[in-house]
Amino acid sequence: MSPVLAGVLQLLALIAALALVYRPLGDYMARVYSSPEHLRAEKWIYRAIGADPATEMRWPAYLRGVLAFSVISVLFLYLLQRAQGGLPGSLGFASIDPDQAFNTAASFVSNTNWQSYYGEQAMGHVVQTGGLAVQNFLSAAVGMAVAVALVRGFARSRTGELGNFWSDLVRGTVRILLPISVIGAIILVACGAIQNFAGIHEVGQFMGGAQQWNGGAVASQEVIKELGTNGGGYFNANSAHPFENPNPVSNLFEIFLILLIPFAMTRTFGRMVGSLRQGYAILVAMGAIWLGFTALMMWTEFHHGGPAFDIAGGALEGKETRFGVGGSSIFAVATTLTSTGAVNSFLSSFTGYGGGIALLGMQLGEIAPGGVGSGLYGMLIMAVIAVFIAGLMVGRTPEYLGKKIGSRQIKFAASYILITPALVLCFTAVAMALPTPGNSMTNSGPHGFTEILYAYTSGANNNGSAFAGLNADTQWFNTTIGLAMLLGRFVPMVFVLALAGSLAEQSPVPKTAGTLRTEKPLFSGVLVGTILIVAGLTYFPALALGPLAEGLAS
Repeated sequence: MSPVLAGVLQLLALIAALALVYRPLGDYMARVYSSPEHLRAEKWIYRAIGADPATEMRWPAYLRGVLAFSVISVLFLYLLQRAQGGLPGSLGFASIDPDQAFNTAASFVSNTNWQSYYGEQAMGHVVQTGGLAVQNFLSAAVGMAVAVALVRGFARSRTGELGNFWSDLVRGTVRILLPISVIGAIILVACGAIQNFAGIHEVGQFMGGAQQWNGGAVASQEVIKELGTNGGGYFNANSAHPFENPNPVSNLFEIFLILLIPFAMTRTFGRMVGSLRQGYAILVAMGAIWLGFTALMMWTEFHHGGPAFDIAGGALEGKETRFGVGGSSIFAVATTLTSTGAVNSFLSSFTGYGGGIALLGMQLGEIAPGGVGSGLYGMLIMAVIAVFIAGLMVGRTPEYLGKKIGSRQIKFAASYILITPALVLCFTAVAMALPTPGNSMTNSGPHGFTEILYAYTSGANNNGSAFAGLNADTQWFNTTIGLAMLLGRFVPMVFVLALAGSLAEQSPVPKTAGTLRTEKPLFSGVLVGTILIVAGLTYFPALALGPLAEGLAS
């Protein structure tokens, strides 16, 4: 079987698996967030944290809940890392330095999982399982809660109430993320991923010296890392490490986990707003971008010029032979079009255009299908922008799902789409202008510039992947990328919840002959065009200096 055919068959199998679970999972999540009942375990949690799940919240109260919980999470994870040297199960590792502890705490709480350290050489069992793995669940549940709040803003009328943050947080964790993770961890263990609390031990000789590895609860952390679109690996090699991702079957399963909830949430959205066709329209837009990027990535990596690459069946340098070019390309697109950031190959070794595709996937806003929760609310923000543009073209007041999109709503949406590019481009410009940050670049020229642009794009978009040629474990990068992650995660949430509150207060607008049919394929096309134009106009100059210049020179 040719490598190209193998890659295409993997892609078809992935699409079939996602289609199979799309309807039941999407409907189940809609029931989870709509049910008035609470499980016994959930009631215990509410009592422990002193929350009343029946109390409805307006958007400022909902936002306060999101921010308060996230601040406490950052402080807890920071202190846990700083105290690691005195904790049991630390495997003899020292406490984490302040700047790196801040960076890691900001990273995992913001669902970014950017890592400027070697996981197997820095974090013991307590920090890995009691800190990082816990945040993998909670940060994902926060994103889902905010997305559901925005959906309620479209679904409700004449009220500013968006639900209860604490109830949404607990339900997303207990009823959705935990059950799937338990099943997924068992599957990964069956595939060969490790799951233990072993200490450091020698596994043989490597280049004249003893090679040492430590064990860990890898399978259980790997599954929520992918399912929750987190991305932080137990080992520095991330999902290229055989302990995390042993074979092609586990590789395809991990890609499936990455895309599972973001795609299924479009069904949840359609069910909660009372129109499944609206959910399908969003799904079509997401799917078109994802398939297009996947096809482009496979083409660039399979057809890189040169006899050595032709003999190898593609650009295999930096890729695991057990996954091949096809499995690596599909994984790279899935992880950068979502906020996952996990990698099963060395993105810096991709072709110039291939690296640019991964970079552009994040710069679109990671909305195809995007992160858990964040992908849906990001796509709905772009839908509001698309409706506004379409309204300008035909000269009528734009409407979406029976809600008027006026100046207030468009200001919230515009602020949302501007904050992340501002963070990326400003931090990149400052880093390139100062003398010290440039010393962290392994490469010069366009590739070196791309390393820094990629780092801030990954941080501000809460992705977490890296070009890996950049030494980011410095005070400058730990601090600035940490700030980019926090601001890129929580400032947009302010505008999402403010938009949700303004929509929920409106009365529904009746449909007329001039109402834009947003459930039609035409609107899906307008939405895709809007996304590509907005991202292209924003980032094209920076892309021209980095991956495009490198690709044209190769």
